[in-house]
Parts: sequence; C-alpha cells; structure tokens
Amino acid sequence: MYSQTTRSITVTVTPTFLEDQSSPTDDHYVWAYQVQIENTGDENAQLKNRYWRITDSFGRIQEVRGAGVVGEQPLLKPGESFEYTSGTPLSTPSGIMCGSYEMEGMNGELYEVLVPAFSLDSPYEVARPN
Repeated sequence: MYSQTTRSITVTVTPTFLEDQSSPTDDHYVWAYQVQIENTGDENAQLKNRYWRITDSFGRIQEVRGAGVVGEQPLLKPGESFEYTSGTPLSTPSGIMCGSYEMEGMNGELYEVLVPAFSLDSPYEVARPN
C-alpha cells in the first residue's frame, strides 16, 4: 500500500499483479491497482482530470491523461472518499507508476494532488544483485 497527502487529499494505492490475465511467454504482464481518494480537509474538492506516468523495467515511459477516473469526476465533500480499481499492462515483468489528479476547490481554483509512486512487481522479475 502506498499513500500520499496533498492539500488535505490523501491518495492511497494498492497494486496487485494479475496472474490470470498475464502471459509471460508473450511478454504480457497485467496489474490492477485500487485507489482510494479521501478528503480530510474542510472544503469540497472535485476530481477533474488524471495524469499517469508508467515506466517499464527498460525505462520506457507511457503517459496517460484524461478527464476524471473510470468515467467519473467525483465530488468529495469533507470526510468523504472515493474508491475505484483500474489496471495497466506492461511488456516487462516489473515497472513503476506515479501520477496526479487535477482537483477543483470550492472557489474554482484548480490544484494538483500527487499520486504516490508505486511498484508494479511480478513473480517473473529476475532479481539482479548490486
């Protein structure tokens, strides 16, 4: 579990390797990640946009931008949280993801909430000693 708080918005991510959807012989590895976004502040915050930076074990980077998450732009009142699950494939047995959400405050101010960097690990990654 990975967690980070920005401006009273706490983002917690739990990644899971999906063995049943992966095919190591075809260099196809799939992870799900569960995200909880919690408003611990005292004003409403609405998630407007998302940004993901996905890096595989060869250092190749894929960037994803879009409106909302899983087709929603949730409004979080103080004390409320929103959870969703999504996923990502890679052609390598490990990687790392990080990102951010663009949030809108009550006065229309847009601000960035960071998503903590989290590891995408599979049992197929070959450990290399330092």
